[in-house]
Amino acid sequence: MSQQAERDRLVEIRRDLHRHPEPAWREFYTTARIVEELERIGVDDLYVGPDAIAEDERMAVPDDDELDEWYQQAREAGADDDVLEQLEGGYTGAVAVLEEGDGPTVGLRVDIDGLLRGESTDVDHEPAAEGFRSEHEGAMHACGHDAHATIGLGVVEAVKDGDFEGTLKVFFQPGEEMIAGGKSMAESDHLADVDYLLAAHIGLDHPTGEVVAGMDGFLAVSHFRAEFSGEPSHAGGRPNRGENAVQAMATAVQNLYAIARHEDGATRVNAGKVGGGTATNIVPEEAFVEGEVRGETTELKDYMKERAERVVESAAEMHGCEVEITTNGEAPSAESDQALVSVVDDVADDTEGVENVVERDELGGSEDATYLMRAVQQNGGKAAYVGVGTDHPGGHHTATFDVDEDSLPVGIGLLAGAIREISAKRP
Repeated sequence: MSQQAERDRLVEIRRDLHRHPEPAWREFYTTARIVEELERIGVDDLYVGPDAIAEDERMAVPDDDELDEWYQQAREAGADDDVLEQLEGGYTGAVAVLEEGDGPTVGLRVDIDGLLRGESTDVDHEPAAEGFRSEHEGAMHACGHDAHATIGLGVVEAVKDGDFEGTLKVFFQPGEEMIAGGKSMAESDHLADVDYLLAAHIGLDHPTGEVVAGMDGFLAVSHFRAEFSGEPSHAGGRPNRGENAVQAMATAVQNLYAIARHEDGATRVNAGKVGGGTATNIVPEEAFVEGEVRGETTELKDYMKERAERVVESAAEMHGCEVEITTNGEAPSAESDQALVSVVDDVADDTEGVENVVERDELGGSEDATYLMRAVQQNGGKAAYVGVGTDHPGGHHTATFDVDEDSLPVGIGLLAGAIREISAKRP
């Protein structure tokens, strides 16, 4: 197949996935499409849905009605019924395995989920202009995971057709955007024998042709939802008989931002979504806040989480309310091992389309690939997180985000080359 024909095929896959963005545990069409391509390529083993993850470790799973809505939507879009049956209940994702003789086991993790946000209809937005804008209003691939999944498929094919000795495992992970899927893959049996792991992300404010051999600066994160319950009453006639849940929630929000910062490193807190009440003349009996805490290390995240829970519980008690706190998603911090960073750096110099190599950069955010990285590292292996630059007209998570499709073969060439080099050198 010519380079142009190969690029066209990759673009076709990526645009198909872009048209069908699906959030955490709703990646039914996406998983089915990935499985279709993996079966075409021909892998030695393919684990789908519940066979790809530790089922009990899923976080932020939607309710049955929402799962069914997305399930039926995927079926109507043409997803294979046999694959869909394996995914029923929100057990999405896949692990592809190539066994190519004696050698180490090398893993690659790519995420596959979309975001719950609308996509631009502006004529200057290429997906809208070229007819591959999201078909699911209110959902969008605004972070490049459609490209990640495509790159993962391309790597499987490139490694299968190339000079590689060992075992390759590619983890098509659901639920990254909600920090909800990494733990379930990390605690599956599939990581137990992985000697080396690469994870990858496109963009991150690096242009097409630029590569970051090792990303660091992952903030450990925990997402929470606090639901306050009080007592309703008539706000005019009997205001003293109510217990105001919105007041408790507002007190909690104010005091969350008063948590003391820590001497050991950076910490973050944010109340990102709040709500409650039913009418202006009713003392509100229900309210909620959804927020997050982060830390430069997992220990600092735990410090912030403990303080945040204490703040929320105290606010409820102050105003005579009850509160229930749930953790909706969580991920630790991690660091890229220098041995793998050096391999990626060397391979990038000889990868077609790479014009500049940055050895290391700070992510400045959170990512649940850290669960997989730490699982491999704790088993004595090595892990690194690689950045593949792409020109994106809108920032990540914005309505106008898009990727430069010329970066797809660059990412595949870089990662496949690094995997082959890792298997040969065993750094």
